[in-house]
Amino acid sequence: MASTQSSEKKVIIVGAGPGGLSAALMLAHRGFQVTIVEKADRVGGRNAELKVGDYSFDTGPTFLHQKFTLDEIFAETGRKSEDYMDFVKLDPMTRLTWSDVTIETSCDEDQMVKNIAESFPGNEDGYRRFMKDHAEKLRAVYPCLQRPYHKISAYMSKLMLKVVPYIATTKSVVDVLDQYFKDDRLKLAFTFQAKYLGMSPWKCPALFSILSYTEYKYGIYHVQGGLCKISEGLAKAAQEEGTDIRLSSAVKQVLFEDKTAKGVILENGETLEADYVMMNADYAHAMVNLMNGQSRPPSDLKAKKYSCSTFMLYLGLDKIYEDEPHHHILFADDYRQNVAEIQEEKEISQDMSIYVRNSSVTDPHVAPEGHSQLYILVPTINCRHGHDWEETKKEYRDIVLQRIEERTGMKDLSEHIVAERILTPDDWRDECDVFMGATFNLAHTIDQMLYLRPHNILKGYENLFLVGGGTHPGSGLPTILESGRISTNLLCDQEGIEYSRADLAPAILAQ
Repeated sequence: MASTQSSEKKVIIVGAGPGGLSAALMLAHRGFQVTIVEKADRVGGRNAELKVGDYSFDTGPTFLHQKFTLDEIFAETGRKSEDYMDFVKLDPMTRLTWSDVTIETSCDEDQMVKNIAESFPGNEDGYRRFMKDHAEKLRAVYPCLQRPYHKISAYMSKLMLKVVPYIATTKSVVDVLDQYFKDDRLKLAFTFQAKYLGMSPWKCPALFSILSYTEYKYGIYHVQGGLCKISEGLAKAAQEEGTDIRLSSAVKQVLFEDKTAKGVILENGETLEADYVMMNADYAHAMVNLMNGQSRPPSDLKAKKYSCSTFMLYLGLDKIYEDEPHHHILFADDYRQNVAEIQEEKEISQDMSIYVRNSSVTDPHVAPEGHSQLYILVPTINCRHGHDWEETKKEYRDIVLQRIEERTGMKDLSEHIVAERILTPDDWRDECDVFMGATFNLAHTIDQMLYLRPHNILKGYENLFLVGGGTHPGSGLPTILESGRISTNLLCDQEGIEYSRADLAPAILAQ
């Protein structure tokens, strides 16, 4: 399926995360000579496979929503995503548990109404209204998230005028949910998605209530073998188009001539020249460490607002908890206080919220026969104030496991752990080059969105592009994939390369 176009222009992409891989696939298909340089020994970045003994985990993302964006990336090169990975639509989607009530979420509207009636009677009509109103909201907002905002004139489009009421507001996601639901716990079933942005739903801009709608309307997907198969599938397709993926090839610096990027210098001293450079590294880390005399001081970047971090447990078990759900969220007793502590970035919550993925009930490929693996994520503070996780991580791990044993059917969990890996905010920072350990990158506050977010063409440069969660449209797998497409299209526009866009969304959003 290699492109029939050809070009002498060379593009180097720094980092083989999903944003860089999606860009590589489209650029190579459009005739560019593309090389990806990746410091790790595998593709994926925060979407990479993490191995612990015989057990396979996703490092970061654990389910795919807004699948049609991924489908569009493949369709633009004449491919189908289903030929590169095996999708399983999950329904029920997620079990949500508070101290006194549990609800299973569903992408079947009638089933979700029944579930709400059982757990939160009296809120059913609010759910119907939420779904109806947000169908209109998403149709207005979605096209604006597919456009670049490196020029202030982008705000002058007719599309943006439709979105102004949704953006120009001081309301939060919780404020929006107040219009639909009476029970504060049920509201959380439509606000916890703010964790994709690493933000408090009480501070997350009202615009992002579309996240929960997208899940409830279009569902969520597991990929057999793990969500890491998305990056592996993108890499395979990109290589079919001629992309050269160089693993274990860390970049030391971008090579500049004045304000023009001329290539990269690798840690081994090798220089790779290019006509364009695309940065898929963590934005703030790259600006501080990779800009070769044009880097910014850490203090400049620390002045920005960042997402929370995460405390991770990757556990291999010698049994399978067949009666436990694929996805399970255990809310803190005082969720608002828990979130406030995280946002203040100083105190480790002892009353924590916990996300557990038990994908072995769906996926036989991630653990040996008769065994399973658990992915456990606890949102927590980033590294801004220097908490010493090395000293406290084992104690915190025990507290997390105790809470899981108390509040789920996994009463004997600790007895069945045979393989284990802990990843703390310090590890995100030091091992994964995530600035301040902020797992979800720059916060998505109004003053760090659209034109006010780092541009897809880095400001001050004509041939240095950004992809990933640190640029527009933001973090989360679908938006990161979209960043790859936006930057690819901008580069092609500069070169006068024609391209056709696969646009599956309008028909889907019209449903």
